[in-house]
Amino acid sequence: MVHSMTAFARQQAETPAGQVIWEIRSVNHRYLEPHFRLPDSFRELETRLRDAIKKHLNRGKVECTLRLQGVQQQDELKLNQALLGQLNTVLANAAEQVPTATPANLLEILKWPGVLETDQPDAKAVQQATLQAFNAALQALAEVRANEGASLADMIQSRLDTMSELVNQADQHMPEALAAQRQQLQTRLADMLDNLEQNPAASERLEQEMVILAQKADVAEEIDRLRTHIKEVNAILKRKEPIGRRLDFMMQELNREANTLSSKSLTSTMTGIAVELKVLIEQMREQVQNIE
Repeated sequence: MVHSMTAFARQQAETPAGQVIWEIRSVNHRYLEPHFRLPDSFRELETRLRDAIKKHLNRGKVECTLRLQGVQQQDELKLNQALLGQLNTVLANAAEQVPTATPANLLEILKWPGVLETDQPDAKAVQQATLQAFNAALQALAEVRANEGASLADMIQSRLDTMSELVNQADQHMPEALAAQRQQLQTRLADMLDNLEQNPAASERLEQEMVILAQKADVAEEIDRLRTHIKEVNAILKRKEPIGRRLDFMMQELNREANTLSSKSLTSTMTGIAVELKVLIEQMREQVQNIE
């Protein structure tokens, strides 16, 4: 199945500490390269986030941004009544033992560790809700990549079908191309035979040019290889695994054969077919860069 590497997903969720919002954006890249923008208090989640990404994606530069809304930084201060009572008893006993000592003031008492308390949200619950939201965002991203990939597959398939038609046209044009070759050979032969007796070296030159023309006109191998490559690309599109690199390689092979076909062309029709093939291959190559 074809998956695009270009996609965006957004997911938000409520946690005991407030609302978290994930935004994940992916673009094409040779390898899987995740980047994170996280509040400092969530940095410890990065390893688990990376593991989650590896389960869903294989390639692409992935930017993950976590934003917080309405997150409670600190609740109301509360007195620890039990500790305050114990502290008050201790201070009263100390005052009896050392009556000349300066009594502790209220602010100093409140600074005593544990006297003032705040209700903090459960850190594990917050992390769990944040991870669940991230996994949901990843799933949405994967679905977008799959949908985009399906569109890319349709586009590539359309170009492949057109290429097959062009290759068939080139094959059907072969008799005309060979006729053009024979005409060129006959013309050159007539021009060179006039001087053949006066110039013995012309015979060797004639043989060389005849061989070159014969080689240029023979594009049967290129046509066969183009058909083979088109068939292989069709097969790759049906694989249930990352196929971007395979497709990129096949685009290079298709382009090589199209270039050879163009260089061997002896007629304007064959040249036009070769140019159309190269245009289609370039269109596919640009889109293949976005396939996982």
